[in-house]
Parts: sequence; C-alpha cells; structure tokens
Amino acid sequence: MCGIFAYLNFCVPCQEKKILEILLKGLERLEYRGYDSAGLAVNGKDGQIKIIKRQGKVKMLRNIVFDEGKEYNEVYDTHVGIAHTRWATHGEPSERNSHPQTSGEPNKFIVVHNGIITNYKDIKLFLEKENYIFTSDTDTEVIPKLADYIYSHTDANLEFNEIVERVVSQLEGAFALVFKSTLYPNEVVAVRRGSPLLVGIKSEGDVMMDKVHIKYGSVPHTDDNGKAFNLGGQSAEYFFSSDASALIEHTDRVIFVEDDDITYIKDGSLWIKRLDQHAKTDTSVSRDIITLKMQLQEIMKGNFSSFMQKEIFEQPDSLVNTMRGRIDFKTNTVNLGGIKSHLEDIKRCRRIIIIASGTSYHSGVATRQLLEELSNIPVVVELSSDFLDRQTPVFRDDVILFISQSGETADTLNALRYCKQRGALLVGITNTVGSAISRETVCGIHINAGPEIGVASTKAYTSQIVCLVMFSLMLGGDRISKQKRCQEIIDGLKELPARVKEVLQLDPQILKLAEELSPERSLLLMGRGYNYATCLEGALKVKEVSYMHSEGILSGELKHGPLALVDRDMPCVIIVVKDNTYTKCHNALQQVIARQGRPITICERGDENVESMSYRCIGIPKIPDCLTNILAIIPLQLLSFHLAVLRGLDVDCPRNLAKSVTTE
Repeated sequence: MCGIFAYLNFCVPCQEKKILEILLKGLERLEYRGYDSAGLAVNGKDGQIKIIKRQGKVKMLRNIVFDEGKEYNEVYDTHVGIAHTRWATHGEPSERNSHPQTSGEPNKFIVVHNGIITNYKDIKLFLEKENYIFTSDTDTEVIPKLADYIYSHTDANLEFNEIVERVVSQLEGAFALVFKSTLYPNEVVAVRRGSPLLVGIKSEGDVMMDKVHIKYGSVPHTDDNGKAFNLGGQSAEYFFSSDASALIEHTDRVIFVEDDDITYIKDGSLWIKRLDQHAKTDTSVSRDIITLKMQLQEIMKGNFSSFMQKEIFEQPDSLVNTMRGRIDFKTNTVNLGGIKSHLEDIKRCRRIIIIASGTSYHSGVATRQLLEELSNIPVVVELSSDFLDRQTPVFRDDVILFISQSGETADTLNALRYCKQRGALLVGITNTVGSAISRETVCGIHINAGPEIGVASTKAYTSQIVCLVMFSLMLGGDRISKQKRCQEIIDGLKELPARVKEVLQLDPQILKLAEELSPERSLLLMGRGYNYATCLEGALKVKEVSYMHSEGILSGELKHGPLALVDRDMPCVIIVVKDNTYTKCHNALQQVIARQGRPITICERGDENVESMSYRCIGIPKIPDCLTNILAIIPLQLLSFHLAVLRGLDVDCPRNLAKSVTTE
C-alpha cells in the first residue's frame, strides 16, 4: 500500500540537497509497494514548511524538486523531512489528494499516512462545524486538522507527542502516521496501528544499546519505565520507513514499531510511549533494537530488466535458503526449530486451518493434500476475508496457520486476532522477521526467501510451498507407514533447486509462446490435485501483470460450466503430470480437443502420449507428485512476465495493486 519515509538528522550537518536526495531515494525504494502519487515536506523559509507533491511516479516528483537547476545549498545541523507514496483509497489520484496532508496555512501540522481512517466522516463533520476548510477528498486530512484543533483548544502546554496521542485516541481504523510541525521544530512523532512502521538508527559510533524502554502514561522515568534511547550527546540520524528495504543502505539497526506505540524524537533522543489504555494490561517493557540480515544487493535489480524477472530466476537459490539448516540430507531428517517445541500439540489437534490471502492462499491449497496424507488430520484452507465475514467457529484444539509474505496483511492479521481470542494454537509463516504475524503467533516458520520487491509474488510462493512440505514431513515423519513416502519427498527436495534451473532454461520457449498469446484477451488454465493451485496462481500472475483475463479451473469441474468457454479461439493451458489424477486430467485434455480447442500442456518431459495431443507442450523434469506444483508454476510465472513486457506494461508495479495489503 502507501509508503512512508522520514529522515531526522541531529547534530549532523546536512545540505538541503542531500536531505531531499535521501527522501527521494527512500521513496524510490518503496515504489514496489504500489502507488499513484508522491510528495515530501522539508523546512522552508522563516520557519515554515515547504511541501512538494505530484501525481505520478517518484521520478516526476524528483524532476519538480530539482527543476530548472534549483540549488539547495542551505545546511541544517538538525532537520526533519517526511515523504510519502500514496495508493488512492479516498479520493482520486491527484496532487491535492497526495500526502503530506496539512492542517491548513501556515502548515502548523502536517502528516503522512498509510492505512484507512474508518471514522473520518464523523471527525470531518465536527471540524467543519469548527470552521475548518477541507481541500482534499482524503480521510487523512482530518488528522492534521484535528491536531491543530487540539493544540488551539487546550490551555495546557502540551508536548508534541501528547497532541498526537490525543489525536490517535479519536481515530478508528488501521494506520501508520508520521507528524512534523512548525510549532515543534526538529521533532518528529510517529505512531502505528495495523500498518507497518520501522525506525532505523545510525550514529558515528556503535549503537551500544540493544533496546528502548517503553514509557506508560505519565509515570516518572525509571530504568524500567520510559528510559529514552540516546547516544550521550552524540550526533545521530533516524529513519522512519514502511519497509526495511528503504533503510538498509543507511543502517542495519532498526526497531519494529508495534501497534499503539508512539515513537517520538526530541533533542536527539528517541522515546517510545504506549497509549494510556494499555498501561494496565501490557507486560512488555521494551522494544528490541535488532540487526537486519538483509544486504543492499538483494534489493537491486542487477543484470535483470525488472525485479519480477530477477526473483523468478532467483528461485533455485531461494529454495536452497528455505531448506538450509532445516533438512539434513545425510540423515534424511527435517527440523523446523520455530515449531519444534509445539510439535506434539500440533499432532494432537482436531483439525488444521490454513488462513491466507492471494498467492499465500494458493500455497495452502497446493499443500493441503500432502498435509492431510502425512498427518491424518483434516485440513481446511480459508481466504482471510471470507473467514472473518462468516465468523467461523474456532476451537481450542484447532491449529491455525497464518501465511503472509509481508506478515502484515490486514485481513490475515484480523483473522489471527479473532482466532487468538478463542484459544487456538497460532502458527505464522512469513518472509519478514519482526512482522506483526511473526510477533503475534505462538510459533512459526520464516520462509527465508529473501526480499521480494516485485508486486507479483514469485519466489515467496515456491518457498511457502517448501515450508509447508517440510511442516508436513515433521508431522508424518515418525509414522512407520509413511517412511517410504517421506523418503521419496526428501529426495525430491534435494533435487528441487537443480530441477528448477532446468525449467528456467525453457525461458526462450516461453517467450515464443507469449508472443503468440499476446494479442489474446483471455486465458483458461486447468488442472487438478496438487496442480489445481498452480492454475489458480498462474491465472493470478497473468491477471496481475499483463491485465489479460485469466481463470484457473479445476479440471474435474470442466463439464459443470467452464467447458462452454472452450473453442478454437480460446487459449487453454492444461497441466497433466503423472500423479494420481493423471488419467482424469488426460480425459479433460481430450474433452478440450473434442471442442476444437488448441491445448497448451505442461507435462512430464518425454510424455509422448500428452505431447502428441498438444498444440504446444512445455516439458518439466520428473519429480515427486507433491513437488510438481513448484516446477509447473515457473513456466506460468515466465509467461505472465513476458506477456506484460510485450504489452509494454510496468511489470514490477501493476496498476491498482500494492505489494503489502495493509487495509481491509
């Protein structure tokens, strides 16, 4: 969704041009999240705030900032700059709806916002009665105006963070906010509820502290209550960001802000305060300062034309990283340390529920069959939003897996909190250390796929499948009746990275197929068993990046309606691999041919029976049936990529989409 980036330099002399460059570069690192406009705010003349906004890409904002050779030579020892990329929710993409939003001239309070304020209409109506004039259609504009109202109608000499706390107490919804004010120069306040936010810390010397103590209410500071993070008068730089990818080139020392944390920096010291409503219930006393493991080169394109292409071709390595330290191929054992202490409880559960959205949901569908086979436990896969809408019954002896690449998906997080109240055992599967899902679940698995920048998920999907396969092996590995099956799968996992490399070598063949399909308006994908999920995910990829209508169909349902779509003009991809559904998928292939269809098949290499019936055929290497969905999805990832490029589209930032969906 939207991207937030802010920078505060304390006693670090910095030319205005460099400050602007840091802010713009931060926004460029967040472009993958999806956006339609961008803006920033820095100090102006006579203590005022200068706001620059533009509809369109960050590149267009950069052109305005440095238009006509403008020189920004002023040097600031201490300065606060904030910046934002907006993904429209309330109000069309336009300059006036872009962030930062302001309290009105002379910009006493300005704010950047990621999320949605659900009660903004009530607040707006109140403020309009108080003669505030609104100039945008956004829900965000009520926030700085409410701050101005509180400041103007309070006799007490409030601190900046106290004003923000009073504002936040009136807001409903999910949000991350960063405030700047002319009334509190060189101070910044940030707060999070539901949307991700990190703070990066950089200093000339080493950051020796490993945590920041939390302040509750107005209790005096003690060693355990509200001790500020400071560097003993040293110079320091602080960075606020929606994602670690924008911080790593500046610092690897970060704090993950948690819900209802108010983080504020004054006189070079960083404080974290909890909203008063948590003072009696919270047990946490500090926030850890952690060291990011990410490397800068991981978020660069390298020799590839786009992040999506790079991430597709990274999959042999990302799968190795997912399995590293978890599968011992010498002893043929699997050890997932994140769930080991809860394994016996999981084995005794009455059912397993997998809750996810989008691509993560498809990874659950892809592995449901294996999980049931090895564990003998019924498995249900649920879409997060639908699960919440139905208020699905949850019991204490359920085990619930929450899958999310970002670990911040709003619907999945809300489902997690719903299940938490009902006492189920919660397991998180994410690609982001320190994310909300990883913090709020009891145990979990980090997929270790590395940063994924392209909006359309590729390597995270295949790593999620491998994690769920390893999870299944841990549940069924000690059953004597399953030993042969588990050994077959472990052998397949050992070969998997090499087999993925073989499939990637089909890229020229996939490009030729994409050239043929590029003029088409629709595409059907059919499969069943382990590869029904492959059809769903392949159709999603084609839709996401090429904007071609595509539909994933369970082959067994072909006669129940979808067969009416099949004719010589409808492109059909059919997955026919040698598993327990092979004969049935072969029958579906024959039905398509009987209707003058021209099937494009994905089958096991050397399967002459299928190849002879295919209009076009993509052969994949032999591998155990439960892993074919990993090999079969890669041609479809490549196909969607090439279709988008041939149509002249932005592969990494598809229209209307965001990488991390942090609002419902």
